[in-house]
Amino acid sequence: MNIEVLDKAIRRVPDFPKPGILFYDITGVLINPDAFKYCLDRMVEIYKDAEIDAIAAVESRGFLFAAPLAEKLKLPLVLIRKKGKLPGDTYQCSYALEYGTATIEVHKADVKLGQKFLVVDDLIATGGTLEASKNLIAQGGGTVTDFFGVIGLPALNYEKVLAPCKVTTLINFDGE
Repeated sequence: MNIEVLDKAIRRVPDFPKPGILFYDITGVLINPDAFKYCLDRMVEIYKDAEIDAIAAVESRGFLFAAPLAEKLKLPLVLIRKKGKLPGDTYQCSYALEYGTATIEVHKADVKLGQKFLVVDDLIATGGTLEASKNLIAQGGGTVTDFFGVIGLPALNYEKVLAPCKVTTLINFDGE
């Protein structure tokens, strides 16, 4: 299995969600068992010896990659969700979007003082959602050491936003 199988599985959808945007859709990866297995195998290989205590997953596509990774690494899985989706006490963080603002939350009980986190999402673009995730985890006394995305769009400078944390992607796209 190689990166070409992953590349072919990622759907490119022009003009979604608005004109001029090329959307990279990971649902093609999910319906291709070989491509999905490639992603999970690479993630395990990358993080099997990492010094992390928990994995945080960003709603909703991040859940699909983080859950099997957490099981394979025998680590807790912490869900980062849109505002209003988690019951109980939560930390909240609002952040700017191209067209407004959004708020994400995490259960206070799920973040422990001193925990080191890997945050997983399907695609890393500007880094705004992941930066907000890092701020959520910090509110509970945790630290994000690494960010992972199946797809990266480095031309949008997410590494600058997410520094000094390590950012890893399996495949990058620029200017298509």
